[in-house]
Amino acid sequence: MSEQDDRRAFLAGTPFFGGLQDAALDRVIALLKEHRFPETASVFQEGEQGRSMFIVHSGELLKYQSGSSGRMVKLVRFKPGDFLGETSLIAMEPRAFTVVAEKESHLWELTNMDLYRLYQEDVQSYVMVLQNINRELCRRVRWAENRITDYADEFKSTSTQIGLDVKKLRAARSVIKNDK
Repeated sequence: MSEQDDRRAFLAGTPFFGGLQDAALDRVIALLKEHRFPETASVFQEGEQGRSMFIVHSGELLKYQSGSSGRMVKLVRFKPGDFLGETSLIAMEPRAFTVVAEKESHLWELTNMDLYRLYQEDVQSYVMVLQNINRELCRRVRWAENRITDYADEFKSTSTQIGLDVKKLRAARSVIKNDK
């Protein structure tokens, strides 16, 4: 089996590429850029402007986010088949977290310009890719909600005291931007 066939077989098995037909899969694979990160190397930093997402081919990476104290909190471990940074393709906001290679890692990158090119060339595949990203985001939200519920339950609380106030959220973002 050729390197291209290996790449294709691996990527076809990831959630990001689910539902893409052969020609569409090949089109998206052709857009990917290969990157290798040595152990402890940063893939990207919290606060950087994000313009791409990554698919993990090999290695392990850790996702960190700053707590209100400034301490970096480990959130997620990424392994082969996972993808990360996809929110920057949708939200067009600075990166909300830092990703560091825990082991030497081999990643494939898809930029927002690559995604736009896919939109121009093959709208159906573009929609499928966005649906796959959204499915993964929904899975992650559900996982986070389950974790919050488990923590509240562990401490015998019937409420997490979490509420989404959009005005306060926008005000907080404004303060953060002005502090930088």
